[in-house]
Amino acid sequence: MDPPPQFPLPPQNPTPNPNVFLDPTSDSIPNLLQSPNHYLSFSVPKKRRRGRSQRNPASFRLPLTLPTDAPPSSRTPASDEIIVINKEPKTDALIALTAGFPADSLTEEEIDAGVLPVIGGIEQVNYTLIRNHIIAKWRENVSNWVSKKTFLDYIPQHYHALLDSAYNYLVSHGYINFGVASPIKEKIPAEASKPAVIVIGAGLAGLAAARQLTRFGFKVTVLEGRKRAGGRVYTKRMEGGSRVCAAADLGGSVLTGTLGNPLGIVARQLGELLHKVRDKCPLYCVDGRPVDPDMDVKVESAFNRLLDKATRLRQLMGEVSVDVSLGAALETFRQVYKDAVSDEEMNLFNWHLANLEYANAGLLSNLSLAFWDQDDPYDMGGDHCFLPGGNGKLVQALAENVPILYERTVHTIRYSGDGVQVIAGSQVFEGDMALCTVPLGVLKKGSIKFIPELPQRKLDGIKRLGFGLLNKVAMLFPHVFWEMDLDTFGHLSDDPSRRGEFFLFYSYATVAGGPLLIALVAGEAAHKFESMPPTDAVTWVLQILKGIYEPKGVNVPEPIQTVCTRWGSDPFCFGSYSNVAVGASGDDYDILAESVGDGRLFFAGEATTRRYPATMHGAFLSGLREAANMAHHANIRTLNMKVDKTPSNAHSCASLLADLFREPDIEFGSFSVIFAQKNTDPKSPAILRVTFSEPRKKCPEVGKQDQQHSNKLLFQQLQSHFNQHQQLHVYTLLSRQQVLDLREVRGGDEMRLNYLCEKLGVKLVGRKGLGMNADSVIDSIKAERGNRKPISTSLALKPGVSSKLKVGIMKRKLIRRAKVVRKSNGPINVGSATKVSEEVKITDQVLPDVPVSGNNQNDLSNP
Repeated sequence: MDPPPQFPLPPQNPTPNPNVFLDPTSDSIPNLLQSPNHYLSFSVPKKRRRGRSQRNPASFRLPLTLPTDAPPSSRTPASDEIIVINKEPKTDALIALTAGFPADSLTEEEIDAGVLPVIGGIEQVNYTLIRNHIIAKWRENVSNWVSKKTFLDYIPQHYHALLDSAYNYLVSHGYINFGVASPIKEKIPAEASKPAVIVIGAGLAGLAAARQLTRFGFKVTVLEGRKRAGGRVYTKRMEGGSRVCAAADLGGSVLTGTLGNPLGIVARQLGELLHKVRDKCPLYCVDGRPVDPDMDVKVESAFNRLLDKATRLRQLMGEVSVDVSLGAALETFRQVYKDAVSDEEMNLFNWHLANLEYANAGLLSNLSLAFWDQDDPYDMGGDHCFLPGGNGKLVQALAENVPILYERTVHTIRYSGDGVQVIAGSQVFEGDMALCTVPLGVLKKGSIKFIPELPQRKLDGIKRLGFGLLNKVAMLFPHVFWEMDLDTFGHLSDDPSRRGEFFLFYSYATVAGGPLLIALVAGEAAHKFESMPPTDAVTWVLQILKGIYEPKGVNVPEPIQTVCTRWGSDPFCFGSYSNVAVGASGDDYDILAESVGDGRLFFAGEATTRRYPATMHGAFLSGLREAANMAHHANIRTLNMKVDKTPSNAHSCASLLADLFREPDIEFGSFSVIFAQKNTDPKSPAILRVTFSEPRKKCPEVGKQDQQHSNKLLFQQLQSHFNQHQQLHVYTLLSRQQVLDLREVRGGDEMRLNYLCEKLGVKLVGRKGLGMNADSVIDSIKAERGNRKPISTSLALKPGVSSKLKVGIMKRKLIRRAKVVRKSNGPINVGSATKVSEEVKITDQVLPDVPVSGNNQNDLSNP
């Protein structure tokens, strides 16, 4: 669910038209470009003023050190010149700023992505100019797909590397070319070419991620526990007799800021005009009388002063403020203020506290004094708006053609380095990766079992962050009886514990398609409301409305239909939206966003974004963010496999090595060796291969004494793991003399293995772990053997060749995973085992599914 709106300072000459419809995401902001000294100055609405207009909004002044235009004749060499793309680079910079980018520097995400080889300098200046321009260019027409070719004509060729970097980053991370416009949907491939991914939850985060991942070529499956998409964004159609109907947003309702808001962009792609939530918000006393305007201004000023004092207090307290609540600080100052005001002023003061609890979906006694407003600097500018017809339009458009399986309540998620399993009921869904977008309330409740358990760091973050509650009463009336020139009005309570009960009303008559009013319930009252009978709730709301309008001679009719929300008891969310509770900080949002399982399990949702928590656009952006992260991890795995499988000349490295080992120069037990015959120097290099295969009969040279050796059991377990059709080869580089010494070791293969690891201190590795030194040895051996007659794989092998080799030559098998068994008989994946060295040092971290080519034996290498 969305938090309440924030409003910038109204213009000097507001339009008299009561119904103001705006083109969403219109980036025409010339008034913001007139400030001198290259500063960008604009209002930043604060959480303290979410329910009504802000009389004195705070403002930002950001330094903008952008280059001025240079005449063509003064151009310097390419490495030192500043590119000139737009004569108004400040315009591009401001639009980029609304998209979350610094006007003239890099974000941490860009630095992590490696968009530039070196940070700083003229190259960074040019990169940011190109990046800002690409964003601005797409914003001119968000219904088109902006291609890289668009910029090739006027960006010089020696800047094309920067263009590639900026463009690829913006597209892959969902800053441009996202949404539901036809040219963008046309980019979705007909067939998936990448691994399967599972998205848990079809809210805005899940839908955003699913669409991006589908466009990236992944095979996507979305599992949703409800019978509908949207999650905490839910537009219900209410209707009665005489064709009266309306669309009621029972969850997220207000687009909080349209400058850069991605949902405003989606609305624009759908051709929708947004309705600006107007600033007028009259307040009414307990008995229904309008609040005196002078008293309203006085109390509001006092309220803001207390918040300012709380801000100064946390600065003086330093780290101690982390463990203090905002409510405790305000109450401390309020004690001084309380004796000097009337009851009516206190009621009005409590209304502002209720509005603050609405903004944070949390009790003031639970909010962190230190960090309750940590996201204020990132609030998106622009008006706060309703979408006529409800936000369900956005959900419907985003869910179009997305493969969603409804009524699939996920209760278990298994993850490992090999992939994920997601269990919903009796169904098991498997994939390469999974994205969990369930609300923080579900994570707090422990409704989903993670195997293995989530890292303690993430569990602590889940526990620390707050998850609050906001409820609504939606009422469809036969006709409009309230003023049509306002979108909000408030009501005071004389009971501090009920200050949030129906304290604010939203009029949807101009956007819902019918006479619809929605009353909000925040703070402590929202929790009590969960158990309040709906009839009692509606009766109390009607009493409030009658107290306001009947003294004006206006009859308040009975509603045709009413709906009361119960978000706190909803098993798919257990609340409304997140907040920074006592003991928490913005860092916890980052912790919740961290992936686990070596890039297999990811997390998205409004509680995973420290910049835009508790907002619809924050959830949407987090989905785009994680789609980029998932694609990045998938690409890394693919590149690793490609590197491992890259052939060398006509043969892969593994194939060549296997060819050479068909005729080992020395063989004893499970050990075989190749070296250059012409080089008789004892220090000359040799390649040793150890073969782990099926259980073998005890060698004659194995005596009773080696049964006591600690390596014997491990070696036998390694051997027994593979049957007669499967073999594992590991290698090491030795000197010729070391090979001869190893051959003389008595006690069998177990003692030789111990001699290698303990005496010589070598590591056994896969083919790719041998390194470049081994490549030169292999090349020299290959050159020396070049004139030898090759062995035909169709002929019987000479008697000296091990029967293990016959198995490898005559059978093609697929090794899925090599495992080492601990003495406790628990399996260890060779790829992830870092402690195997205490028994036997085996490295070379991964063993993907690789078919063995020709008559090669299965090898730990990844050709």
